[in-house]
Amino acid sequence: MNLGESLLWPLTLPYGAVVRLKARAYAKGLLRQRSLNGVVISVGNITTGGTGKTPMVLWLAERLLAEGKKPGILTRGYRGEISLAGSTSDEVQLLQRRLGDRVAFGIGADRFARGSELATRGIDWFILDDGFQHLQLARDVDIVLIDATNPFGGGHLLPAGRLREPKSAISRADIIVITRSRHAPAVEAAIRRESRAPIFYASVRFDSITPWHPENAEREISRSQEQKLFVFCGIGNPSAFVANLREWGFQIVAERFFPDHHRYTLEDVQVIESEARLAGADALICTEKDIFNLANAPFQSFDVSYCRISLQLDRGEEFWRTITTIAEARSSK
Repeated sequence: MNLGESLLWPLTLPYGAVVRLKARAYAKGLLRQRSLNGVVISVGNITTGGTGKTPMVLWLAERLLAEGKKPGILTRGYRGEISLAGSTSDEVQLLQRRLGDRVAFGIGADRFARGSELATRGIDWFILDDGFQHLQLARDVDIVLIDATNPFGGGHLLPAGRLREPKSAISRADIIVITRSRHAPAVEAAIRRESRAPIFYASVRFDSITPWHPENAEREISRSQEQKLFVFCGIGNPSAFVANLREWGFQIVAERFFPDHHRYTLEDVQVIESEARLAGADALICTEKDIFNLANAPFQSFDVSYCRISLQLDRGEEFWRTITTIAEARSSK
């Protein structure tokens, strides 16, 4: 624990007391969950930052569509505004870009109200995005993602660490997915001290590199691995993104990280391009989520591309069978 974390540690005591009392109140029935008329699959985590929730939501939505289901996604739309034109949340825009009108969206803090609206349109399967701490809504399956590269966020609760709940909270999970790894025995051992839920693994799969042109149609390109790339991104786990690019054979000369969901400004662009020039970069690259935050960021000196990824689940069919078995068991009670 560094000095900053030490100074913040006393604040973890009231925070921890509140989250424990809330979870206990729902477990004891003192606070009642509200149920939707359909199957609810929650995707969440116990730490702040990126664990792969959005790729998992995409995977589940595509699988439900392949099974002939009518899925809806319930999401808060974090750091986005809702209007008649839609949501400005980068995560929501990414999901809508990938799924189009094949999936209905319920966007807002009151997930029960949004889900009830979708149910009137015939939606009967719901994916609750970032739902592990949203205890107000009942769920049939609770999936918790744990990042193998930083599984418990330093082991301390917010604000000193990155834990949103104590590690013991994973005892509520029905299924645990360890992301960014295919074999993490130490993480499994830590999980097993808290939970007997089935454990699966998921890793990031590279799909394509696409140039970003806000005024033109986009097309996939084959980015030369000889090209020197400068990485910039505002996501929860930026180091993992850089590590993935290097693993896929791309030459990274430098990077600049911003806070998660960062809206880029002209000043940001100037810093990025200046640092890219100093590093001898040929082009810039970011994540797919970043492009939805570039509206006010006109790049002048470099081409910008984004990396399109998807989730690669080990034992994917078994994972899906486990979900449906748990959901059927809950619905029969």
